[in-house]
Amino acid sequence: MKKGLAASIMASPVLRQQNGNLRDLYLIGRKLGQGQFGTTYLCTEKATGKEYACKSIAKRKLICMEDIEDVRREIEIMHHLSGHPNVVTIKGAYEDSVFVHLVMELCAGGELFDRIIQKGHYSERQAAHLIKVIVGVVEACHSLGVMHRDLKPENFLFLSEDEDAPLKATDFGLSVFYQPGETFTDVVGSPYYVAPEVLRKHYGPESDVWSAGVILYILLSGVPPFWAETEQGIFRQILQGPLDFESEPWPGISESAKDLIRKMLNRNPKKRVTAHEVLCHPWIVDDSVAPDRPLDSAVLSRLKQFTAMNKLKKMALKVIAESMSEEEIGGLKELFKMIDTDGSGTITFEELKEGLKRVGSELMESEIKALMDAADLDHSGTIDYGEFLAATMHLNKMEREENLASAFSYFDKDGSGYITIDELQQACREFGLSDFHLDDMIQEIDQDNDGRIDYSEFAAMMRRGNGGVGRKTMRNSLNISMRDALKISDQ
Repeated sequence: MKKGLAASIMASPVLRQQNGNLRDLYLIGRKLGQGQFGTTYLCTEKATGKEYACKSIAKRKLICMEDIEDVRREIEIMHHLSGHPNVVTIKGAYEDSVFVHLVMELCAGGELFDRIIQKGHYSERQAAHLIKVIVGVVEACHSLGVMHRDLKPENFLFLSEDEDAPLKATDFGLSVFYQPGETFTDVVGSPYYVAPEVLRKHYGPESDVWSAGVILYILLSGVPPFWAETEQGIFRQILQGPLDFESEPWPGISESAKDLIRKMLNRNPKKRVTAHEVLCHPWIVDDSVAPDRPLDSAVLSRLKQFTAMNKLKKMALKVIAESMSEEEIGGLKELFKMIDTDGSGTITFEELKEGLKRVGSELMESEIKALMDAADLDHSGTIDYGEFLAATMHLNKMEREENLASAFSYFDKDGSGYITIDELQQACREFGLSDFHLDDMIQEIDQDNDGRIDYSEFAAMMRRGNGGVGRKTMRNSLNISMRDALKISDQ
């Protein structure tokens, strides 16, 4: 590459929004790991003393615009999956003249890979627990329009060294957004885990399920299903080698476990089980707690949460969504485009119905209509981009102090430090909402009974109900039945 081009890429900012200087906020400590593009360090937040991991990507290694786009996309995807209990949380992204730094949750328990080496292999019960977590991440990714493309035990970290520590997915550097039916041709991934259709350069999200199947085989036996001395030999085995269930320890492993592996390692991606079907397989599902209905997809559970909110919370979420950085909402923009199939910039009832069906939701028309009505704040009959962001943004985004403060000041028009009923009526007019029941709503939020809402009351209302909903899981977090949600959707 010409020196001039390299210099111009080095000089151009990678992040669309600059967030201050990393070293003003964090102390950088010892090296934790080394990857192809970046080095991970221990870092400590100066203000709180809390420890995080900092992945520093050298800008000199980003030799073309495509590399820069890859880094931006990795940050967008981490924000997009934010809040899932088994995905490493991103705290922030920073840039200086030499590096792009990603500050993330610290997982001090090491890689799943190292634990497999340590143990040799897992019991069926332990393996079922781990694969349920891994495929749960895959299902959340797919329901949010993301393909991981590099699933392997090295990319799953334990939060601590405890035996039962939570497992977290990391490294979304090769992940991409995809549209239903879209196929990819670039060969990416890691030799033992790559799906046959990836080697044939024609693949989609089904390839993630193959990689998870390889991980399951390794968890139970301690060795990969397709093995050879050279990379070419491994690829040949992946494309046509037999699946060995004869060697030790396979004779002692249940038929149900083998059945699941065969279904995950079906060489025909169209006949391979989906992530959702893996989670419903008898070997994964404990009979005593079998689900009586499929789990909600990430999109659906967020829409349901939004449905159950009062008017002020819905309006505040729209205000917060509109101030989000491109990095934080890029994933939702891709999701909006995926559902808005005619590219009109608005989502119709039919498009929402089709979009929810594609991510595995089995709702009645009346239930979809209720979700539609809840998200359609201005009653235009369609959901526009701002409304969609408000309704599907993960709730942990709104818990940040700066977001709450800016939303509060939007409603507190005269800067008095209080939101009055007149100011709420004015906001309802701006949003095209009816202003019925505002007295009741103020009463519910107004803890000191002075007839208005101060900042602490507003913040308490915004955070209420998020503990067991927003933070817990993106997929199966809502305990409110649809009927209850409909009853309280217009409070």
